[in-house]
Amino acid sequence: MRMNKTGLFLPALIITAGLCLGPAACAKAPSDDEVKAMMQVTDVSTKWVSKFYQPWPPKLILVPTISFRVKNLTEKPLTYMDFNAIFKFKGESQNLGDNYLAGIRGTPLLPGELSPVITLKSNFGSEGRSLASFKNNPQWNQVEVKIFAQTHGSRLVPLGRWDVSRAIDFKEPEAVGLGKPEVKKPEPQKETKK
Repeated sequence: MRMNKTGLFLPALIITAGLCLGPAACAKAPSDDEVKAMMQVTDVSTKWVSKFYQPWPPKLILVPTISFRVKNLTEKPLTYMDFNAIFKFKGESQNLGDNYLAGIRGTPLLPGELSPVITLKSNFGSEGRSLASFKNNPQWNQVEVKIFAQTHGSRLVPLGRWDVSRAIDFKEPEAVGLGKPEVKKPEPQKETKK
């Protein structure tokens, strides 16, 4: 038998390594169809949120987001589920932005249960001068998002595609000092007795 530099037999090292890794070393990654059958995407909502805002010179950057939950359709707890969102302008081949998130970690998702809300926000978006510059431009919101899932060594498996809505979750602060000055009414004088 061959010995390595530490003086241990090579076959003994291989057997020990195999025992340490256990079934994880032999487990086969789930197929695309198996990953899709594990869950159902529900409660989907999309909107735009502020990434950057400055009042002067006026600049506002909005990025698309998607929020959703997944329902465990299997008879076993779901663990270690990662999600990826890819945002694109419709008809474009280049990504507008993406977001990769470890969506299910720590606490497993039990059979039939819904996950907490998972929110994926694009790292890039659209730039304008104000909210009005977005609302008055029909092109800025022609964005779609694709969601992918990955678990236990699987590929990134597509779960679906959604259009990003025109909803904007941002309110511009009111301009300071541009309103009419508030005029205080004089208080009535109290009569004094002599």
